[in-house]
Amino acid sequence: MMLRYALRTVRARKGGFLGAFFALMCAAALITACGTLLETGLRGTIATERYAATPVVVSADQNVHQTTVKHKKGKTKVKHKAKPIAERAWLPGDLATELRKVPGVREVIPELTFLAEPLAPGGAVDKDRPAYGHAWDSAALTPYTLTTGTAPKADGDLVIDRRLAERAHLEPGDRLTVQSTQSPRTYRVTGIAAPAQEVRHQTALFFSTAEARRLAAHPGQVTAFGVLPTKGTDAAVLKRSVSSALHGTRAPHGTTAQVSAGDGRGPVEFLDAAAARTKLVSMGGAMGGTSLLVAVLVVVGTFALSVQQRHRELALLRAIAATPGQIRALLGREALIVGAAAGTAGALAGLPMGSWLHGRFVAMGAVPATLQHTVSVFPPFAALAATLLGAWAAARISSRRIARIRPAEALAEARAERTRPAWGRILAGLALLAGGVVLVAVLSVLRTEPASTPVTFLAVVVLASSVALLGPLLVRAAVAVLGGPLALTGPSSRLARANLRGHAARMASVVTPLTLLIGMTCTVLFVQPTLGNAARAQAREGIRADWVVAAQGPGVPAEAARRLRTQHDTVTEVVRTTVRVGLDKYAAQGVTPGGLTRTWDPDVTAGSLTKLTEDTVAVSELAADQLHLKPGSPLKLTLGDGTPATPTVVAVYARGLGFGDLTFAHDLVARHVDNPLATSVLVSTARTQTQLATTLREFPGTHVLASAAADSIQAARQQANAEVNYLAMGLVLAFTAIAVVNTLAMSVSERVREFALLRLAGATRRQVLGMLRTEALSVLLLATALGSGIALAVLTAFSVGMTGEAAPAVTPLVYVAVVALAGLLALVATALPGRVALRVRPVTVATAKE
Repeated sequence: MMLRYALRTVRARKGGFLGAFFALMCAAALITACGTLLETGLRGTIATERYAATPVVVSADQNVHQTTVKHKKGKTKVKHKAKPIAERAWLPGDLATELRKVPGVREVIPELTFLAEPLAPGGAVDKDRPAYGHAWDSAALTPYTLTTGTAPKADGDLVIDRRLAERAHLEPGDRLTVQSTQSPRTYRVTGIAAPAQEVRHQTALFFSTAEARRLAAHPGQVTAFGVLPTKGTDAAVLKRSVSSALHGTRAPHGTTAQVSAGDGRGPVEFLDAAAARTKLVSMGGAMGGTSLLVAVLVVVGTFALSVQQRHRELALLRAIAATPGQIRALLGREALIVGAAAGTAGALAGLPMGSWLHGRFVAMGAVPATLQHTVSVFPPFAALAATLLGAWAAARISSRRIARIRPAEALAEARAERTRPAWGRILAGLALLAGGVVLVAVLSVLRTEPASTPVTFLAVVVLASSVALLGPLLVRAAVAVLGGPLALTGPSSRLARANLRGHAARMASVVTPLTLLIGMTCTVLFVQPTLGNAARAQAREGIRADWVVAAQGPGVPAEAARRLRTQHDTVTEVVRTTVRVGLDKYAAQGVTPGGLTRTWDPDVTAGSLTKLTEDTVAVSELAADQLHLKPGSPLKLTLGDGTPATPTVVAVYARGLGFGDLTFAHDLVARHVDNPLATSVLVSTARTQTQLATTLREFPGTHVLASAAADSIQAARQQANAEVNYLAMGLVLAFTAIAVVNTLAMSVSERVREFALLRLAGATRRQVLGMLRTEALSVLLLATALGSGIALAVLTAFSVGMTGEAAPAVTPLVYVAVVALAGLLALVATALPGRVALRVRPVTVATAKE
C-alpha cells in the first residue's frame, strides 16, 4: 500500500522531487567516474609492446618487501607488504647461463633498456612516445626487422624505428644526435626497422651491443631476459619450468628474479604504468571518498528542504491517523523510487565521465597511456547502491521530527517554523564542530603531504556539516547583526529581514551548500600554493651559486659539468630520485660533495656537510624526527633501483621542503637511477652568463639561469601536480556548485503562494524581486564568512604542519573571484525561479488548491 501511495506521490509531485533527483543523479555520476579510476588502478591492463614476440620474460623484482610476524595468544600472524621502487632494478648478465639449461628453452635474449632521446629538429620527436635505447641483438623480442639498410656494427652506428624516420625525414646515411646517459653523440643511421605489430607508446633506437652496454652504464647487468620456447612448448609450461629453475636465485643486492608471461609482461616493460596503478588507486579512492561525503551532505540537505516544503501535507497525514512508521515508510519508499531513477541515470552518465577523466590525467602526464582504462559493471552498481542507500538515509534523517511529534504540533509547525532547532540537532552540530576542531588540530601536527591532504578535505566537510546542523541558529545570529541596516534600506529589505528571521531553517538549507562551495574551493585552490611557495622560498634561500644550469631535455650531462669546472670555480651536480626507508617513500637527491657549501645551503642544524661521502647521508629535520636520527646514526634504506644501503647520518638540515628529505653524494645516486643526468648544475664562479653559455654550446638544450630564477624548475613540477589536483577536485566542486543552484531554485520555487499573497497585499513585482536579491545577498554574506573561516582555519593548520609557519598562500584576486562566482550562482539561481513564479497572476495562485 505504501509503495503504491509513494508512486502516486512521486508522479503527482514531479517538480518537488526534481531537485532531489538531480542531486542524486550528479552524486551517482561522480561516484561512478571515481569508481572507474579506482578499478583501472586495481585491474587496468598494461599491454606489452616491446616483448610481444617473447612468451616469457625474466626481470628483477621491482618491489621492496617487508614481512612482519606477530605472536598473540598463542597464534602466529605473518603479514607481508610490498611497495614499488622508483627506478628499474637490474639482473646479473650471467643468469642467462642458468636459463639456457631449462628444458623447453630455445633461446635466451638479454635486453638492455636505457634513456636515449633523439635530438631531431623541432616536431620530429613525438613527446607522447618516450624514446629508449636497446642493443640490436634484442630486436627479436618485438620483433623489429630491417625495412632498409643494415644492422649497427660499429659504435657510431644506429638503427631507428620507421615512425621516427618518417617524422624526422631520415634515411640510411643521415646523421642523428642522441642524448643518452652520457654526453650527446652523433650517430650514422645505418638502417630503419619496423615492428611486426603496432608500437604506439615508445620510440626505439638500436645500437651496437658494445655501445648499448656503454650507454646502459650497468656493467655485467641486463634489464631483462626474453625466453623463447622450443617448438611445441606451451608458454605456461615454460613459465613454470623457468620459475622452478630460478627458485631461490637472487640478483645482485638480494633482488629476486621474477618470471612473467601473458599480461604480466606489460608491467615489466612499462614501469611507470605499474607504479601509476598505486597512484590511481589512491587518487580514485580520495576523490570517491570526498565525493561521497559531499554527496551525503548535499543530498541530506536537499531531502530536508523537500520534506520541509511538504510539512503541511505530512502533518495532515498525521492528523488523519497515519502512524510515525507509515510516514517514515512513505518517505523512505519515495526516496528509493527517486534514488533508483537518479542512480541509474547518473551511473550511465558517469561511465563517459570516467573515461574523460582518465584521458585528462593521461594528457597531464599523471597517468601513462599504457595503463588502459578499465570499465566493468562494478562502479555503476556500486554508485546505484550508494545512491539508494544515501537517498533512503537522507529521507530517514529528514523525516525524524515530522514522524515523532504529535499531529497537533505537526499542523502548528506547518504554518509557523519553530523558533529553535531540536536539541538533538544542536548537540549533533556541536559534536561535529568539536570533531572539526580536532581534525584541524591534528592537521597542524601532520608533516607529510600524503597524510595531511585527506585530513584537509575531511576537516572542511566535517565543519561544513556542523554548519548544516547549526544553520538556523547561525542565520538568526546573522539577522540580529544585519537586522538594523536592513530595516533602514527600504521595504524590500524589511521583507527580506522578516523572511530570514521567520524561516531560518529554510535559509539555512541554502547557506550550507554555499558555505561548502566557498570553503572547499578556497581550500583546493590555496593548498598547493601554500606548500609550493614555502618550498620555492627554501630553494631560493638555500642556493648560494651564482648561476644554475638546466636542460630542456632529459638533463645536464656529466661532461658539461666537467667542462664548467675550473681551479677557482665550484660546480655542484644535482640528480634526484626517490628512496625507501622500510616501506616509506622519501624524496632524495645526490649532490657533488666538493665545495658544496659554496653553492648550497640547506640550513644545517646539526653535524656538517663536509663529511658527505658515498657512505654517508644528510637528512632533513622531518626525516630525522620521523626516523629518530641524529649525526652518527646508521640509516638502513633501499636506493631507487632496489639496492640496499646503510649510510651514516652526518648532517641534519631545516630546508627539507626545498631540497628533499635525504641528500647523498652525487656519484652514489647516479649509479642507481635510470637517468643519471643532472636535473640542475649549481655554479659558483666569477664568469658571466654569456661565458658559461659559450662553454656549453656543444650541449643542446642546456641553458644558464640566474640563481634567483632557479626555483622555476621546481615550480614547473609543482604546477603540474597542482593541475592534477585541481582536475581531481574540480568535479567535486562542480557538483557542489550544482547543488547550490539546485537548492536555491527549490527554495524559491516553493514560495509561489507567498509571492502571490505579497502581491495581493500591495507589494510590487519589483519589490518582491528586490526581497529575493536581498535574501540571496544576506545568505551569501553569511556563507562567505563561514566558508572563508573554515578555509582559513584549515589552510592555517595545513601551513603550520607542513611548513612550520602559519602562512597560508591566499591570492586576493583568486579569492575575490571565488566569492564573486558563488554570488553570481546565488543571484541567478534566485532571480530566474523568482521571475518565473511571478509570471502567474496573484489571484490565480492565491485561489488555487495547495
